[in-house]
Amino acid sequence: MLNSMTGYGRGEASGTGRTVTVEIKAVNQRFLDVVIRLPRLYTALEEKIRQFIKNSLSRGRVEVMVSISEENGEKQRLTVDMGLAMAYYNALKELAQNLAIPADITAEKLLAMPEVVKVAEPEWDEATFWPVVAGALEKALADLLAMRRAEGQRLQADLEARAAYIRRQVEAIRERAPEVPREYAGRLKERVAELAGGLALDPGRLEMEIALLAERADITEEIIRLLSHLEQMVTAMAGTEPAGRRLDFILQEMWREINTIGSKASDLAISNLVVAVKGELEKMREQVQNVE
Repeated sequence: MLNSMTGYGRGEASGTGRTVTVEIKAVNQRFLDVVIRLPRLYTALEEKIRQFIKNSLSRGRVEVMVSISEENGEKQRLTVDMGLAMAYYNALKELAQNLAIPADITAEKLLAMPEVVKVAEPEWDEATFWPVVAGALEKALADLLAMRRAEGQRLQADLEARAAYIRRQVEAIRERAPEVPREYAGRLKERVAELAGGLALDPGRLEMEIALLAERADITEEIIRLLSHLEQMVTAMAGTEPAGRRLDFILQEMWREINTIGSKASDLAISNLVVAVKGELEKMREQVQNVE
């Protein structure tokens, strides 16, 4: 079954005094590109999160947003470097005395001086905290995959319907193909006889020319390959492995075959069928760009 590359998932988990919320957004892209946004304190988890995503997804641009909140009022704590603050105070006081200006020194001004106030980050242990993050990731991924599967089923139904339509057009081309050289031979004989004006012609030479033209216009191999590609497409869509790249390649080959059929078979009926097939192939190529 096919999976779409588009989806959204959200998961939450709590533990070690923290609550982790994970949101995952995915859109179509040729290869897998994982972008992770998480608080600076927890950047050590980035590679683990990326590997976690890669184990479940194979294509698409995936944005992972991780937010972590402290529970039980355990927040970032501020500390004041009293020694540095005193040094700033003495320096400002001495400067005011030397310049004979008022020394308007307040606590607010001292706290604004560089490095006086420092943030004490809450401590955490990667080994015990990672299972919490993984739990939130797992829930978010489950949501994402469910949405991608649902969208993939709709894409597959559309692609299967278009493939069935193409098969009908190709079968019509196959039925029409044998008539093309016979009709062409008849028109050629009439035209040659008209140009000869009653002169005797070598029938063997004429038949040889007709045979050569019929061989050049023969599209049997192209039809067989085109039908084979349709079978491969159905098989790929029914499989369990990601099929987006394979479907894209099969559609390119189908486009090549139908182009050849259109150029070799100089027949109005077949040309109309070729145009119809090309229209469906173009729509399928657009749909496949969103298949994982």
